[in-house]
Amino acid sequence: MAKTSTHLLVVGGGPAGTQAATTAAAKGATVTLIEKNIVGGAAHLWDCIPSKTMAASALRHSSVRNAAKLGLVTDAGQVDMDVLASRIKDITGDINRNWVTLLESQGVRMLPGTGRFTGPNSAAATDSEGLETTVVFDKALISTGSYPRIPDWAPVDGERVLTTRDCYDLETVPEHIVIIGSGVTGVEFVHIFESLGAQVSLVVSRQQILPHRDAEVAAELEEDFLERGVRLIIGARAEKIDVADDGVVVFCDDGRVIRGSHALLAVGSVPLSDGLGLDEAGIATDNGYVTVDEYQRTSQPHIYAAGDVTGQMPLSSVASMQGRKIAHHALDLPVEPIDYSKVSEAIFTVPEIASVGLAEVEAAAEGRKVRTTKVPFAANARSVLQHYTRGFVKVISDPATGVVLGGTIVGHRASELIGVIALAVQARVTAATLVETLMVHPSMTEAISDAAE
Repeated sequence: MAKTSTHLLVVGGGPAGTQAATTAAAKGATVTLIEKNIVGGAAHLWDCIPSKTMAASALRHSSVRNAAKLGLVTDAGQVDMDVLASRIKDITGDINRNWVTLLESQGVRMLPGTGRFTGPNSAAATDSEGLETTVVFDKALISTGSYPRIPDWAPVDGERVLTTRDCYDLETVPEHIVIIGSGVTGVEFVHIFESLGAQVSLVVSRQQILPHRDAEVAAELEEDFLERGVRLIIGARAEKIDVADDGVVVFCDDGRVIRGSHALLAVGSVPLSDGLGLDEAGIATDNGYVTVDEYQRTSQPHIYAAGDVTGQMPLSSVASMQGRKIAHHALDLPVEPIDYSKVSEAIFTVPEIASVGLAEVEAAAEGRKVRTTKVPFAANARSVLQHYTRGFVKVISDPATGVVLGGTIVGHRASELIGVIALAVQARVTAATLVETLMVHPSMTEAISDAAE
């Protein structure tokens, strides 16, 4: 049995782990990283990057299908799923190689295998051949991520009944896919498969899609889905799936039955914390999630946790920032905790949805007075000439000071446009400053200053 020591041990090479490892190593610390798959984590292997790669291809295909609206005559063509799958694998492979190169250049020691704590200051890495390396550490980071939740009633087989991670190896576009779950992941795959040419039914357990979002935002996306021919089964909870040779049958708790060629589960995730030896290390959990304080410290102050395994905001951008701040804190460098109220996020549908800072529903719940102004993209010249008129820009500000507190964008490339409002929120810029900022004309960013005005 081999043995080594390190200042910082990182278990899990996703966004949080790789960022913490490279940051700490760049500051002169000895760092060891344990990862059983390729470096990059679930975000790059199965979730964020692959799904957005599919979404990019789906958008192009959808644009070709609707090119006649712009005066173009073209053939919509066919979707080659083999080529799409190959592109996804190439991209994830490149990400892995780039991260490995960066980690090696910083002097990070990488141990391939599964990590498990054996005590408060020790862990073991077991490789694919069963060989074990003991690691003694001063500080440690748990960043093992999560995996899709599979209900007991769902007979997932990777062929007819799928999790989101099974979507990237499909040989053909499903004829009719029934998507169960109308949160962020569910609606993104509605966009992907409808754009690729599939008939789509979406089972919505609440009274609107995106149940935790602004009702106005949900209504805008619902309207778009209906126009695209998506069938919305509102207020129904799936409770059983039968699989046949030619498809699936989804049974709902209200008696409704949906038949399709495939079913896709998008019903949340489960933290990857089992088998990590958390009890041996004295680390507290809550329903499998590792509990942390504002500095990402666990119940053992010298052991940190970040990313999906903590149950905090499941965004790779957040995990990366957590990793960077953890590295500084572990090296006793000055660092401020993350202000999660200023995190920007996006949903990659068509139209895209992006938001940052305070939302109207939050302000109402807190009894807080805000000023909300909104401009539709139908009033924006660039949106009209590009034929992307669905959606709006909404800016929320303090009526007393004019400081921008938040904003929501529904529309084409909202994920890029939200950066302007995010910077305003972070820097406490006033709405008046946005109004006085000379945007390019014609551009979609003009809608932000128009909304501020």
